[in-house]
Amino acid sequence: MTKKLLTLTLGLSGTAMAAALVLPALAQESLLPEGFGNPSETPAPKSSPTPSPTASPTPTPSSSGSPSGVTPPAVVATTSDVASEDGEEATEEDVEGSGGLKYDLPPGARRLLTRIGPLTPESGGLAPDAFGVRGQYAAAIMRRTNGTLASRWGQILVRRALSSAIDTPDTINGADLAADRAGLLLRMGESTAARWIVQSVDYDRASPRLVQVAQQTFLANADPAGLCPYVGAGLAHGEEQSWRLAAGICAGLSGEAGPAGWAIARVRSSGRISNFDILLAERVLGATGAGRRSTTIEWTKVDRLTSWRFGMATATGIGIPDELRKTEPAYMRGWTVLAPMTDMPDRIAAAPDAAARGVLSSEAYVSLLSAASSEEEPPEAIAGQIDQLRNAFGAANGGDRYAAMQTLWAAGSDPVHQYAAMVATARAAAGLPANTDVGTDPWQLLGSMLAGGYDIRAMDWASKINVGSRAWGVLAVGSPRPLNGMSASNINSFSGSDDSDASLRSKFLVAGLAGLGRLDDGQAASAASELDLDLGKQTRWTRAIRTAAERREPGMVALLAAAGMQGDWSKLPPYHLYHIVRALRDVGLDSEARMIAAEALVRV
Repeated sequence: MTKKLLTLTLGLSGTAMAAALVLPALAQESLLPEGFGNPSETPAPKSSPTPSPTASPTPTPSSSGSPSGVTPPAVVATTSDVASEDGEEATEEDVEGSGGLKYDLPPGARRLLTRIGPLTPESGGLAPDAFGVRGQYAAAIMRRTNGTLASRWGQILVRRALSSAIDTPDTINGADLAADRAGLLLRMGESTAARWIVQSVDYDRASPRLVQVAQQTFLANADPAGLCPYVGAGLAHGEEQSWRLAAGICAGLSGEAGPAGWAIARVRSSGRISNFDILLAERVLGATGAGRRSTTIEWTKVDRLTSWRFGMATATGIGIPDELRKTEPAYMRGWTVLAPMTDMPDRIAAAPDAAARGVLSSEAYVSLLSAASSEEEPPEAIAGQIDQLRNAFGAANGGDRYAAMQTLWAAGSDPVHQYAAMVATARAAAGLPANTDVGTDPWQLLGSMLAGGYDIRAMDWASKINVGSRAWGVLAVGSPRPLNGMSASNINSFSGSDDSDASLRSKFLVAGLAGLGRLDDGQAASAASELDLDLGKQTRWTRAIRTAAERREPGMVALLAAAGMQGDWSKLPPYHLYHIVRALRDVGLDSEARMIAAEALVRV
């Protein structure tokens, strides 16, 4: 059978126990303004493959004949009575070999597993030894971290750490560690960064764990063609029937209609995959030209959105119903925003969450809104939002610009949308003339600047805010240098006007200042006592992050910080913030420590 390599152009994208003891839980531009947050040189001590299963963010095609949540065993198909569509008998070897990329690289061009990741210190990454020598320990924490982090700046830091070119400790296989890094990035909604990590490992060196994470990664990026190099390994290890569907898709991409049809038919006859998921695969085949019939996709009986359904539908331009979108996991909103082939209304709906989480930078968020407003018939709400953004950036005087920002900040229907609006106005807030009348407590203005990392510009307002106000508290922890006159009495003044539940905002202020070393021991003890706050509380997690800081392992500190920031700010113990800020400062990540502390005061 003659093989012809087809280009997919019709809608497809080309594109542990130790951890349990310590857990309580850039295709886009850099999110850091120029000159902000440059990594420090933090030397760390330098540290047998043990593959272990990794949980996928969502299941791939669901099994109609198996209990919910249980992956059916792969069925080994036979070829006794199945013929290809062109009359030739197809064999399992035909399918397993179809669509696979086969090439030989000279030894010097092959990538080693001893250092994996795209970001170097010169391009914004952490040092190669940032995770130290405890490979299995780090991998276990990654697997047990759910990816939903309270802090936008925490997410930015963790993405940067996981995307860095880090040395593989001797205690773990490099491909397995890459799988756990990519898996956590997927759960954070960072589908693009996850693909960076997966593609940093030559596909023929991928471990079984990385093969499974690769499947999730390319589905998250709506890139069925990306599955093809891993099909052989997926089938060889007896994985899900989804790999057999992938084999059929890849055969179709190579112009082999016979093996493609055979693979789809075998999966359908097995009864282990829902027919809806098979129809999605056939829709992809139809886009390649290998399909012989039109496929109609009806969502009426579909009750959940899995990664397979997201990836295949997005790749072929099939709209996902709004009702189903409402049930999607939070990380899938990040995938939606980062997939450029997604319908604009879906990207816009997911964008506020992605901006508040840190998946989108301020500039990327504004660009996306601008692109939506240029559509032929943009929604009225988007058009109004863009008009206010234009005024925020370019109104004739500072007063009008600030009024436009206030309108945007007040328009949010919930805390996520309100903070996303502050992310969108970050650059406009940083450009506001310091002589503009903004009142005595412009905490949203400062919070907006710091959401984009404009800490130096925020300092220009220090002399214009009242001591003890909320804006003063935000600047007290977010400024590049300590404010003058920091005292327990000023903190008492701040707490006197604190309207947060259980004075959580005041507790975060004390925790942040103490972690940054901006209160001496006596002041910290006095302020903590007034708020009934125990900053000295010790748990396995606090000891773990303290140990990582003492070992000068910024990557491990960032990872443990993520474990301690799972959930939302209202559930974060103040002593967690204290230990996170202190540990980050100790390993040279002062800027990130300050931004996280300031964010806490803005978002509670």
